[in-house]
Amino acid sequence: MRGGPLVVIGDALLDVDIEGTAGRLCPDAPVPVIDHARERQRAGGAGLAARLAAGIAGCDVVLVTAVGDDPAGHRMAELMAAYADVVRVPMAGTTSCKTRIRAAGQTLVRIDRGDGHAAGGPLPRRVAEVLGCAGAVLVSDYGRGIAAHPEVRRLLTALPDGVPVTWDPHPLGPAPIRGARLVTPNHAEARGFAGVAAAGEPLTQAAGDASVLVGRWGATGVAVTLGERGALLSMGEAAPYVCPAPVASTPRADGCGAGDCFAATAAHVLHGGGMVTEAVTEAVHRASAFVAAGGVVSIEAVPEEKAAAAKEEGHEEDVWAIVRRTRERGGRVVATGGCFDLLHAGHVGLLREARRLGDCLVVCVNSDASVRALKGPDRPLVPVADRLRVLAALECVDAVAVFDELTPVALLERLEPDLWVKGADYSGIDLAEAGVVRRRGGEVVLLPYLDGRSTSGLVARARETVVPGGETR
Repeated sequence: MRGGPLVVIGDALLDVDIEGTAGRLCPDAPVPVIDHARERQRAGGAGLAARLAAGIAGCDVVLVTAVGDDPAGHRMAELMAAYADVVRVPMAGTTSCKTRIRAAGQTLVRIDRGDGHAAGGPLPRRVAEVLGCAGAVLVSDYGRGIAAHPEVRRLLTALPDGVPVTWDPHPLGPAPIRGARLVTPNHAEARGFAGVAAAGEPLTQAAGDASVLVGRWGATGVAVTLGERGALLSMGEAAPYVCPAPVASTPRADGCGAGDCFAATAAHVLHGGGMVTEAVTEAVHRASAFVAAGGVVSIEAVPEEKAAAAKEEGHEEDVWAIVRRTRERGGRVVATGGCFDLLHAGHVGLLREARRLGDCLVVCVNSDASVRALKGPDRPLVPVADRLRVLAALECVDAVAVFDELTPVALLERLEPDLWVKGADYSGIDLAEAGVVRRRGGEVVLLPYLDGRSTSGLVARARETVVPGGETR
C-alpha cells in the first residue's frame, strides 16, 4: 500500500434532474404534464465518481478534469470543490450538461447539451504533480478526451508499479493503458470491446469477453459488471471469479451512477492494498446498495450546503445563504419546527420524510426560553446549543434556525418556505403559523408520525423509574 491521495482522472459533466409528479396528460398531446417540478444539480461522470470515492475512501481525493468557462462549467466546479481538490484542465467547447425529466421515480426523457472536450494543448503542471504523489488512480472515461490526451497517457504509463490504476472505459474513449490493475466495462461495453460473437448466457459471454480483454489490454483483471447479476472477474486463462449481487433491484430501480459507484469502490479497495477479488466483491456490494437506496437521486444535491459547523451554531447568515442558493437553482424550500428536546425516532422519521418533499430542509427550533414558556420551568432537558448540534448531525437536515417566540411566525415571515411540515398529531389543530405560510405562497402539510413516540412520554417514563433519593428501580 502506498500513501497519497486517490486521483480521479476523467470527464466531468453537469447532471440535472427535474423531478415532479405526473397525474394528468397534456390536453393538446398525449404526453404527461409534470407538476411541482423541482431541480437538483450534481457533478456527473468523473465528478460523480470522485464524489462517491470521497464518501468511502477515508483519504483525500483529487479530481483532474476539463472544466468549461461557461455557466454549467462554473456550477460544476462549485459542486466538485465541496468534496475534492479539483485540478482543472482547459476545455474546448461548452460543458456537457445532461438533464433528466423524471416523475414517480421514472425517467421520461433525457436532454443532452454541450460539446466540450479536453483541449489538446499542454497540461497544467499540477497534473504531473498530483500523479507523482498519487496512492491510486481511477480513470473515469466518458469519451470526452481527457483519457486520450497523450500527456495524460504518458504520465499514467510512468506510474510506479505500486500505484494501482482502475480504468472505467467508454466506447468512445481509448483503450486502457497496459498494466492497469482493474478495468471495469459493463456487459454491453465488454461485448463491443472484445468484438467476439460468443453465444451463450450472459455469464458465459462475459467470461469469454473478459478473458480476451485481459490479454489485449495487458490488465491484471477485467471485471464485467452485469447489473442485478453482479460482476464477473477474469484474470486470464484461469476460471473466472463471479460475485453475485446481494440485493435484488426492483424493476423501477434507478441504475444511473451504479457503474461509477462500482469503479470508485474498487479503486478505494485497491488504494488500501486489497486484492483484485476483494475490490470486485466490495464494489458489487456497495453498488447494489447504492441502487437499492435510490441511486444518484439519493445523493444530496449540494454538498457545500452541509457545512456542519455553521449548522451546529444555527448561524442565521448561513441559513439564509442556503435558502438563497436553493431558490437560485429553482429548488423547493421545506421547513418544519419544534422543541426537539430529546430527539427520538418519531422526530427522525418526520424529518426524513420532510426532506424528501423538497431540495432543502430548514428546522426551526424553539429557544430555551420559548421551551420553558411552553413546557414549564423544568424544560428543556437539553439546552438549545446541544439540540442544534444533534439536529445538524442528521443528513436530512440542511440548516437550523432558532426562534424565541412561542411560535415561529416571525421567522417564517422571513423564511417564506414553499412547504411547512408538521406531524399528523397536529391534525385538527389550527396552526398559528399556517396563515403566514399560505399568505407567502407556501403550503402546509401533515406527515405520518410514529405512534407512541413523544418527548413528554419519554420524560414521564424516565421519572417513573426513579425513586426518592435518586436511585433507580
